[in-house]
Amino acid sequence: MVGMISDIVKPAVTRVITPAAKGLLRLGLTPNIVTILGSSGVVVSSFYFYVDSRFFLGSLVVSVFALSDLFDGTMARISEAGSSPWGGFLDSTLDRITDSSIIIALLIGLNKTQDRLIPVVLVALVTGMLVPYIRAKAESLDIECSGGLAERTERLTIALLFTGLHGLQVPYSLAIGMWLLAILGTVTVIQRILIVRSAAANL
Repeated sequence: MVGMISDIVKPAVTRVITPAAKGLLRLGLTPNIVTILGSSGVVVSSFYFYVDSRFFLGSLVVSVFALSDLFDGTMARISEAGSSPWGGFLDSTLDRITDSSIIIALLIGLNKTQDRLIPVVLVALVTGMLVPYIRAKAESLDIECSGGLAERTERLTIALLFTGLHGLQVPYSLAIGMWLLAILGTVTVIQRILIVRSAAANL
């Protein structure tokens, strides 16, 4: 299942970057600063490269900045202060901004050629925003709702990978990636709605 990517890859990557995260803390950087710097980098590089249709280089640069999402979480866990409600809120909010920026910048780039994929990309954008919204709304009702076929890590990986391949002129790569995002996002939204419906019925 697609959702297993996070379960397998994230713990291994976290173990690798932990020494670097400790080094950033010793330099005086905080998890929140890393979150802001990484998110700003994603937004700026997305619009700088994707709007100009430089999809491969853009995907590489965005991927580098997107790694801050792993660093800030690791830094928060190993720091003396630990995680904080404000840090969690900031990270979640900026995640929504960065994810949307990637897709919106891609849409602007595609709009220059009136690409027929634009409606599919719009569905990917909307479902990508709905997935975390449903979870947040469910948690406000004291309902755990973190399941689903494709969570953020999977969707982000698909978006950057297939957009990068499109930049290398791999045939149909962008179409495959965007249809995957739209379908997986829609399925995940439906799954989470059903999770909340089932849990709410038992409250």
